Amino acid sequence: MSYRKVNYEEVDQVSSAMHFLSDPLETEQVGVTVARCDPGWKSKPHDHTDNDHEEVYVLIEGEAEVVVDDDPVAMETGDALWLPPESTRQIRNGDRESAFVLVSAPSIADEDGDGDEWLLSGFAG
Repeated sequence: MSYRKVNYEEVDQVSSAMHFLSDPLETEQVGVTVARCDPGWKSKPHDHTDNDHEEVYVLIEGEAEVVVDDDPVAMETGDALWLPPESTRQIRNGDRESAFVLVSAPSIADEDGDGDEWLLSGFAG
């Protein structure tokens, strides 16, 4: 088969918002997460310096704020935000539910640094 399909709602939710799709889709070169954020939900502040992930957050529903290096960035439906690995980021949801698609491009290295696999760990919720 030349494709894999999964419905994010059938993937176990982590951290009360995140649906990690990389494992069920068996991705090798990209990380994908759907975040359905309840009113008032906040992710843990984190960066991806250790695994060199750059990320793009696309808000597909609602309004929210992403704090990047202590700088609040207002997001509304349709906005996309690129984040370098070293920047600290945190999603802060407002009074209504919102939904993000989070895309990550990991470095070409496994945890031992052998360089022949894509590292897909490191998504924080």
